[in-house]
Amino acid sequence: PPALPVGDFLKARKRPERKPLSIERTKGSEILFGIAPCSLALSESRRDLFRLFLKQSSGSQRLVMSEFVLQAMARGVPVHHVKRRELDALCRGQVHQGVCLEATPLHFKSLEEAEKPDVGHEESPNRQLVWLALEQIQDPMNLGALLRSAYFLGVDRVVTSQRNSCPLTPTVSKASSGAMEVFDVYSTDDLRSFLKAKTVEGWEVVGTVSSPEDAENIPVISCLEFRWNKPIIIVIGSEGDGLSLETQLLCHRMLAIPPGRVLHPGIESLNVSVATGKNSSEHKGIVVQIFQFLHDEVVSLFHVAA
Repeated sequence: PPALPVGDFLKARKRPERKPLSIERTKGSEILFGIAPCSLALSESRRDLFRLFLKQSSGSQRLVMSEFVLQAMARGVPVHHVKRRELDALCRGQVHQGVCLEATPLHFKSLEEAEKPDVGHEESPNRQLVWLALEQIQDPMNLGALLRSAYFLGVDRVVTSQRNSCPLTPTVSKASSGAMEVFDVYSTDDLRSFLKAKTVEGWEVVGTVSSPEDAENIPVISCLEFRWNKPIIIVIGSEGDGLSLETQLLCHRMLAIPPGRVLHPGIESLNVSVATGKNSSEHKGIVVQIFQFLHDEVVSLFHVAA
């Protein structure tokens, strides 16, 4: 093809790129993104909501967008139809699925609130409570996946350590498929004192390890063989280091997930969020093949035994 004249070439090079429209945020707000988090935030009353941003010309998603408009109208939330690049800028390039919602952040609840009787527990008096305690989970994607598994599998409470832990961000909500919008999460500035107090109350504290060699003089049992007859707290450690030694020593037993094969060097254990799904599934008493979901009276996932 013929070359562009020098003048036209220089004009093309100097043509400025169109910048996304700058949308001034409400002070103290954050931007939720994704269909599930935004829809659940609109349907609940846990956040103050300021503005809903929907992608223009949504095409095949037109019905979904219409439902969002109805939800927003019911809550008195202004709706703005904007271009994709505005949505990209609002959520800093995250996968927004054509929806962003400006809202106040969610925060952890205090343990004093967690000590109140569990709603619905009286309906199943023979059912032992299961709580999940998280020690220094820093990755928002992992925290979101943990909350999704915990909510889905019927864990009664999630308690996280405040120090070196991820806050409840929009990324966590998206990774949880919106579970964070409906599932309370509690925090404590002293996880070890919390575990000691629950032990005095008659709870069993159960830690998790990648392999029996990682446990410090604490009985290790395969999660496939784990049984209990009292309320339990399953403690999950950080992505890199696992449970601290001080926390391990407060556990009555440690759970390990046996691999289904000899693992390649460098692949040592399941991701922390997958491990939680496995441990929680044993709480339901059903074991299924890996990657297969069954839905009966209860649901479980991930069987990786040989």
